[in-house]
Amino acid sequence: MWLVLKRLSLGIFLIALTAAVLFVSDWKSRKSLQRQGSAKTLASRKTIRVAVVQHASQPVLNDGVKGMLDGLAEKGFVDGQNLALGKFNAEGDMATANAIAKNVTGGDYDLVLTASTLSMQSVANANKAGKSLHVFSLVTDPYGAGVGINRSNHFDHPRHLAGYGTMQPVALAFQMARQCRSELKTVGVPWNPSEANSEAQVKLARQVCQKLGIELMEATVDNSSGVFEAVNALVSRGAEAIWICGDVMVMTAFDSVANAARRGSVPVFTVIPPHAERGALFDVGADYHEVGKLAGLLAAEILNGRDPATVAVENVVPELVIVNKLALQGLKQTWQLPDEILTKANVVIDESGKHKK
Repeated sequence: MWLVLKRLSLGIFLIALTAAVLFVSDWKSRKSLQRQGSAKTLASRKTIRVAVVQHASQPVLNDGVKGMLDGLAEKGFVDGQNLALGKFNAEGDMATANAIAKNVTGGDYDLVLTASTLSMQSVANANKAGKSLHVFSLVTDPYGAGVGINRSNHFDHPRHLAGYGTMQPVALAFQMARQCRSELKTVGVPWNPSEANSEAQVKLARQVCQKLGIELMEATVDNSSGVFEAVNALVSRGAEAIWICGDVMVMTAFDSVANAARRGSVPVFTVIPPHAERGALFDVGADYHEVGKLAGLLAAEILNGRDPATVAVENVVPELVIVNKLALQGLKQTWQLPDEILTKANVVIDESGKHKK
C-alpha cells in the first residue's frame, strides 16, 4: 500500500512539473508574440507617439536629431500628421536626464529615439522591463555602455533595444595631425571620465599615440566650467595641439577649448564635425545628420513591424572631413594642410568662406 501511494505521489509530482514547464514555455511564447504583434499594429494606428531624447544642445546632437526626424519622414512618419512627437533635452544635467528617461518609458510613448551615449544609457536603464521600444544613435561604443549589448555577437542585445554605434576614427585623426606637422610629439586631451564614450576613445588614443610616438597628455574634468583651465594646463605642460574626442561635456564647452588653445597659439583637431567651423584646424569623423537619419529609418522599420531583436548593432561611420585654413594663422609652430588632406576634405574653410565639395 505504501509503495502504491509513493508511486502515485511521484506521478502527480511529474505531471505537475510537466505542466509548469509547458506553462512557462507557453507564457514566453505568448509574450514574444505580444511584442511582435504590438509592433505590427503600431503603424496601423492613426497617431504614433515617439519621443526623441538628447543629452545637450550642441551642433552634433542637433544634426543627429534632425537626421532622425528626416529618416522618419522619408518613411511617412511626420509630426503633426500621423506622428505625435515629444522632444526632450537634458541640457547636460544627469538628474534631468534620468527624470526624462523615467518619463518617456512610462508608457506614454510607443518608441523612444535617443541621441548620445548618455541618453541611451539613461533610457535603457529606466526601460529594463522593455515597456517601450528604444532605438539609439550617436553612440561611440554601445558594447561598452553597460546596457546588455554583446561586443562579440551583435544580435545579442535586449529584445526591445536596437540601434547603431559610431566609433569615431581616432587613429585617422592622429595620422592626419602628424601629416599637418611631421614633428608632432605631444597632444593634449581634456575629457570627462564619467562618460563611457570618452573613456573608450581615450583608451584607443593611448594605443594609437604609442604607435606613432606621440605623448598623449590627459586632463580630466568633471564639469564644463573647468574646461578652460584644463586646456590651459595642457598647453603649459607642453601640448603642441589639443584633441577633442566625442566627450559631450567638453564639446558643450568647445568655445572655452578654442579660446585657451588660441591663447597658447596651438591648434585644435577633433573627431566630431563640424567644430572646424568654430575654430578647429580639422575634423575627421562621421556625418551625424546621416547617422541620425539611419536611426530614423530603422525606427520607421520597427514601427512598421520589424522586430528589434533581428537588428545587429553595427558600427556606422559615414565619413566627413572639414578643414579650416584660417586656423593656421597665429600658431607658434609650423603647421600645414597638405594637398592630400585638402583633396580628401568634404568642406574647406578659407578667407573667402566655406566651400563644400
